[in-house]
Amino acid sequence: MSLTLGEKLRQAREARGISISEVAEQTRISALYLECIENNDYRQLPGGIFNKGFVKSFAKFVGVDEQEALQDYARLMSEQGTVQTEDEPKTYRPEVLTDDYARASRLPTLIMAAIILALFAGAIYYGVNYYQEGLNPTVADNSNTNRAANSSANANANAAAVPAAATPPLPATNEIKFELKPLADPISVTYTADGRTISKNVTPSEPLSLNPQQSLRVSYYKGFSADKVEMTLNGKQVTPPAPPARGNSLTFEITKENVAQILQSGAIPAPGGATTAAPNANAAAPR
Repeated sequence: MSLTLGEKLRQAREARGISISEVAEQTRISALYLECIENNDYRQLPGGIFNKGFVKSFAKFVGVDEQEALQDYARLMSEQGTVQTEDEPKTYRPEVLTDDYARASRLPTLIMAAIILALFAGAIYYGVNYYQEGLNPTVADNSNTNRAANSSANANANAAAVPAAATPPLPATNEIKFELKPLADPISVTYTADGRTISKNVTPSEPLSLNPQQSLRVSYYKGFSADKVEMTLNGKQVTPPAPPARGNSLTFEITKENVAQILQSGAIPAPGGATTAAPNANAAAPR
């Protein structure tokens, strides 16, 4: 018994070790159509010239003679009584869309329509306002004047509030709580607190903290300039004095009489009575 067209194509394909998916990828024919051709079932194919093109491409790819395959196809169609002319391919009824699909397909259109309507309404609103201001220049001028006045008033209020917020209250001035902290290397310090003199090395991890009752005199090597030490008086950071032009050490005094002056200026008086500028721009000037 001779082989049918579908059996010939299947045997040729399997002999070459080719899968249906590989044939579909190379010939651009649906794998479902290829399986139907191998099963000699052409009911799901479009028919006419399309079927012949599929058979011819399938046969060529798997090594079967194309003309022989077309002849087998024609014989099979004649036996099945389903021969179709090339000019009359099989027709298909259109697919009926479900309600869910129809609603889903309308959703992007509805969203876009809503956006367009919103933009259109906004354009009308601003256009009407612009037209009304053009007809009533006095109203527009008054509105601009009011806005300018409000802005000026707000600016003045903010300017008035800044100095009050930027001026912190002074610490207590009836005591002496002094701290000296090196920022890098240790410093050799000699101090006299209420008449008692002591010398020691002060390190960043162990700053010098003193609380004399009446007066304090501090002396340290002048090579350590103001940017190498940090000093606080009664909890407020103050600027260290600048090193003197001559001498090997820097000496300054803090007494009950000059505590208020130092806290107000934000700087410890330099040797000779001059005061270095405080780094804090918000520090209050001496009264």
